[in-house]
Amino acid sequence: MNLDKKKSLLLLGAVALGTVAYNALKPVVSRPDVVEPFNLEKYLGKWYEIARLDFRWERGLSQVTAEYSKNKDGSIRVNNQGYSEEKERWKQSLGKAKFVNGPQKGALKVSFFGPFYSGYNIVRITPDYKYALIFGDNLDYMWILGRDTEIPDKIKNEFLTYALQCGYETGKLVWTKH
Repeated sequence: MNLDKKKSLLLLGAVALGTVAYNALKPVVSRPDVVEPFNLEKYLGKWYEIARLDFRWERGLSQVTAEYSKNKDGSIRVNNQGYSEEKERWKQSLGKAKFVNGPQKGALKVSFFGPFYSGYNIVRITPDYKYALIFGDNLDYMWILGRDTEIPDKIKNEFLTYALQCGYETGKLVWTKH
């Protein structure tokens, strides 16, 4: 094996090892307190995304909604939609969610890709189930949802304060256009 090929393989190995280390060591939400007791019947229905930490699937989307309904098998059907102004079309993603520790706790796992699930933790919700703060498995995923497209400043500030205390970079939130 020539020297250039060895260097390339070593560099490739170092990059792969670095990627694995980053993913293993990136900040993780330390088991956030979730809403308890949680009422699924009140949570079902259409929610408007008010804000999010941007990520690949939603990048560039406006008018984002999430609609939750029951599946016959007891899981929850998830229908996420948003409009891409760049592509001038709607984007939809269908998935399912399951409770992690029973339906009385707002800790779920959601999948849009077969057997792969991610955390969906409802950490704050108003008593009327009109506004909710959601954390993912790590500090890269956070959403503020509402039954309306706008949120009162008092609730918004409470959610942002809590998220900041939990380590989220709230300054990086994308405020969804509706």
